[in-house]
Formats: sequence, C-alpha cells, structure tokens
Amino acid sequence: CRCCADSRRHSSILYNILRSDERTASPAGQGPRRGQASRGCPCGSRRRVALRSPQVACKAASAVLVKTLRFVQNVPCFQELPLDEQLLLVRSCWAPLLVLGLAQDRVHFETVESAEPSMLHRILTTRRQGEQPPPRGRAPGQPHHGPGGGGGGGGGGPHLPSAGEIQAIKGFLAKCWSLDISTKEYAYLKGTVLFNPDLPGLQCTQYIEGLQREAQQALNEHVRLIHRGDEARFAKLNVVLSLLRSINANVIAELFFRPIIGAVNMDDMLLEMLCAKL
Repeated sequence: CRCCADSRRHSSILYNILRSDERTASPAGQGPRRGQASRGCPCGSRRRVALRSPQVACKAASAVLVKTLRFVQNVPCFQELPLDEQLLLVRSCWAPLLVLGLAQDRVHFETVESAEPSMLHRILTTRRQGEQPPPRGRAPGQPHHGPGGGGGGGGGGPHLPSAGEIQAIKGFLAKCWSLDISTKEYAYLKGTVLFNPDLPGLQCTQYIEGLQREAQQALNEHVRLIHRGDEARFAKLNVVLSLLRSINANVIAELFFRPIIGAVNMDDMLLEMLCAKL
C-alpha cells in the first residue's frame, strides 16, 4: 500500500510510542525482531464513518425501503409463492433492492469521520490508567456484545461502516446514474435480483429460476428496442448487477436504520412490513 510505504519514511508520535513499548517488552540485550511489529494500514478507507445528516438520509432510505417492499408485493408472480419462500427471498435481497431504489430515486448522502477514539488516544489513556487497550472498534468503557448481541443485521454492537464500504455504495450509485437507467430497466433489474434461485432452502427453485430468466429476457428485449445504437448497454446493466454483490446488508442496516431505530432486527422488521398493507 502506498500510504504504508510513505509512513515508514518518518517517525510519528504513535510510531515512537509503539517502538518504546516494543523495546520495553523485549528481553535485555535483545532488540525486536525484524518485521515483528506489524502496523495497520493508515489508509482512509479503513476509517469509520457516519452519516453527516442522519435524520435526512435515514428518512429517505426508509421511504425507499417502503417503496421497494411495495414493489415486491405488487409483483403477481411473487404473491403466488408460499409466505416462507417470499420471506426467504426478501431477507436475502432487501439490501441490493434498497440500493437500487436509492439509485432510482437519486438519493444523495454524505458521511463524516466518526468520533471513535483513535489508536493514539487509546494508548495514551490506557497508559495513564494502567489498563489494557480495548479492542479497536469499541470505545473505552463501552460494553462488549458477543456474536449474538443486539444489532441491525443480527451481529454485535454498533459497528460503524468504513469509508471503503461507503465508497463501494457511492460508486454503485454513480455507476447507475452515469447509465441513466430508466424506470423499466430498474424494474427488470429488481426482478433479476429478487428471484434468486440459488438461495439455500428454496423449494420452488425451478419456478423462481424461470422468473429470473424472464426478467433478464425482458430487460434484453427492452434494451434492444429502446437503445438500438448501444449494443453494449445490456452488458453494462449486468455489470451493475455484479457490483451489487459487494454491497453488505449489515453495512446498509447500520448506516441507514440503526441511527433512527436502534438495535433493530431487520428480519423481524421485513416480516412485519411484508405482511402489512404498504
């Protein structure tokens, strides 16, 4: 990493503190082994971020989620599936469908670096208190939640998204906006995402696979009819679908829903919304 290479050229305060700890812990007469201390990459992509205006962005995302589930409920083929099959499909694809909805509604959001204590702050604080540094990602004095602790996606405590994860979402939105995707194209893309026959536990696999194939065929025919001069457009739209695989549902839940709902279980909320008249 280039930033790591640049950081080796000068000794920062943090580097000197780590070096002094290392020399103290080493046996007398022995220096630290070469390559023994591994420092984390200080790239900005790993920094934790939060929404700049959570009330505005979360309200917009919540409205998109309602519209997305309303769209799903209005698909006749989806309604013909058993309820457990419907729920399994929605649980697996709500996040990519939501991001497609954010792109369709051209929802913009900005993030700021979180107020999470820096490594230097934790080292200086624990040195004064004579305590072990808390694990990265949890502020001093904050209780630890195990793997089953409350969380937006069923994970542990609050886990702020990294700048890199947010950049992946924004990159996807920018890709959609650059293609100027139409309403019909968004509908066919959503149908392709919704009817995923590869999910474990599905019983109507062949039926769902046929629905996904129909969505792809309808998209291809629409593109050939409307964009006759752009033979590569269908391939570009499929690239959009491939980019959705990098979108993490837990990141979406933490970013857009935890700030206003708290430690919500998305599965429970999706079941409630799916059974409601939206």
